[in-house]
Amino acid sequence: MPIRPIEWIAESSQGPLPGHIRMIDQTKLPTELVYINTRHVIHVHEAIRMLRVRGAPAIGVAAAMGVVCAIQDKQTGSAQQIVEEAIRAADYLAGTRPTAVNLFKALSRMKSVAEANKSLCMIELKNVLAKEAIAIFEEDRAMCRRIGEHGASLLKDGQTILTHCNAGSLATSEYGTALAALYVAREQGKTLHVYSDETRPLLQGSRLTAWELMQAGIDVTVICDNTAAQVMKEGKIDAVLVGADRIAANGDSANKIGTYSVAILAKAHNIPFYVLAPSSTFDMSLPTGAGIPIEEREPDEVVCGFGKRTAPEGAKVYSPAFDVTPARLITAIVFENGVVSPDELEKALATAPTSVSR
Repeated sequence: MPIRPIEWIAESSQGPLPGHIRMIDQTKLPTELVYINTRHVIHVHEAIRMLRVRGAPAIGVAAAMGVVCAIQDKQTGSAQQIVEEAIRAADYLAGTRPTAVNLFKALSRMKSVAEANKSLCMIELKNVLAKEAIAIFEEDRAMCRRIGEHGASLLKDGQTILTHCNAGSLATSEYGTALAALYVAREQGKTLHVYSDETRPLLQGSRLTAWELMQAGIDVTVICDNTAAQVMKEGKIDAVLVGADRIAANGDSANKIGTYSVAILAKAHNIPFYVLAPSSTFDMSLPTGAGIPIEEREPDEVVCGFGKRTAPEGAKVYSPAFDVTPARLITAIVFENGVVSPDELEKALATAPTSVSR
């Protein structure tokens, strides 16, 4: 069974409430597997901001559950006060990270459900919100499993795959996006090898992707980010699989910084470049990737990463956390309903079931 980086733990057999969030502290990996248990929205905010929980789908789930944490212990007052508290919590959590659209979609959903059910009594409303957060979690699990099935159809036995950052179980509710294809392919009896870019500056590829692939028994080799061109030149890469934090209507895709470079290299070496992501990552309000907001991280992550200074005191730093890969460099986008070329994305969503674009 793939790893679950986050889940809601009900503390009673009577329903989801009372309960708490259980999540892996991903800043401790790969040397320690540490779980955080919390009932407090302030802890969820800190966990998202500090990348204890990360990956576009996973932070959407975490934020939805964070709203439940904010309202579940309210014992007095009206349903309207619960609605107001849920909205305050959602707005608070929305300030954690700007690029991944899943965060905002999940919070918008929680606010809409709160407003739509404000005629209920306070206890019923709290339970409805808890069930909605759990539904977001379960929907992500199901979508990622289907992404894995579609993605696995693109892979042949014996191939070698390059990944960038972490788009596995640790980034979602369970199966992952890009790595889901590897997990399903393995279930089908295919033997694959993976080269995992380390992914500077926070090393999600070496710390997280390599760790979870090794846990799953999948052969993986860690390489420095600037080694990608060399392994492609040596003919060692058959396909590139990456995730996404936001995909614009034309197929332009935002993912961890360095993805754009890998896409250019793949194009130069005639290697297919696949983006795997749930439809919750699509932002059809943006015509192109030019409108995707790009988070900028703290300088210390670059010049003093993991506690060791690697640049002079006072050195200037520019550290965008994401870049946008133009659609022209993407071979196909894989989502829960299939495999499409970037220019087919809008049409594919228009004909998809209503639940897909929810």
